[in-house]
Amino acid sequence: MLFINFLMIDSVEIIGLIAAILTTLAFIPQVIKVISTNSSKGLSLTTFIIFIIGVILWFIYGFFKSSISMILGNGVTFFLALIIIVYIIKNKKTNL
Repeated sequence: MLFINFLMIDSVEIIGLIAAILTTLAFIPQVIKVISTNSSKGLSLTTFIIFIIGVILWFIYGFFKSSISMILGNGVTFFLALIIIVYIIKNKKTNL
């Protein structure tokens, strides 16, 4: 049933997809900077942990609402934020 709902995207869901694409794309420059400089200086682990918990909850909410925009946007954002969290933890260990 969930898959069938994905195929029936209405105009409101299209707005959600555009919003999901833009907010997810906004994260990419930060991920690229952290990876390319191998530095997470100035980034708060606590902030990113709270953020990623929120993203997981939005993902679950989107799943129950059968919202492809919430599922895709938050699914991708989860992995982007997770990359940053890994670098923050890795850099904290090397700075000890």
